[in-house]
Amino acid sequence: MDGIHDLGGKEGYGPIEVDEDESPFHEDWEGREWGIAQCARTPGITIDWWRHCRELIMPEDYLGRPYFDSWAQTDFSTYIEAGWISEEEISAGKSLSKKNDYGEPAVAMTLKQVLQEDHDHAVRFDGEIETPPVFAVGQQVRASRHGNSGHTRLPQYARDRLGTVHAYHGAHVFPDLSAQGVETHQHCYSIMFEAAELWPEAKWSQDKVYLDLWESYLSEA
Repeated sequence: MDGIHDLGGKEGYGPIEVDEDESPFHEDWEGREWGIAQCARTPGITIDWWRHCRELIMPEDYLGRPYFDSWAQTDFSTYIEAGWISEEEISAGKSLSKKNDYGEPAVAMTLKQVLQEDHDHAVRFDGEIETPPVFAVGQQVRASRHGNSGHTRLPQYARDRLGTVHAYHGAHVFPDLSAQGVETHQHCYSIMFEAAELWPEAKWSQDKVYLDLWESYLSEA
């Protein structure tokens, strides 16, 4: 996604201050929102679809909201579309359904039952495709220069940059289409970029950056 939502981040916003002792949650509701988001992961709401919904937040809203507030806004939109809740219920802060709409209340599961159900419904993102991989480990490749108006896992800072295939991961769900509700697989590679290739100001650096990129993001160098 081009713009402020780019997964690789955006330059020009000053240094990032890191507090090693900082709690992951600044208020109690943030921890609850994180828990709700984990409980609501289903095959119909993939991480790519969820990220796409988050990228629809207007830039000024996205930049001005606390981190987990944007999570909540994303969850609200996905739950409304899935038919789990209504806008009226979000405004009211409670369920507006009649007591008997959903039958008898569910019996709470034990931790062992929860873990087993999570295992049984786990979503795998790898798969098999008939075509062989185009690129080989050690081969030099160039990342696509073209952007994407929707969700993508190719960060802007790596576009049109040269890299080397470090590893081959097999075929995995292609995120750009997964965000549109289409499940298809592509070969996925770990690509090594020299820091100096990505950022000219790092020309004396020995650092390397590794990105997992799908085959359609790449071309022969």
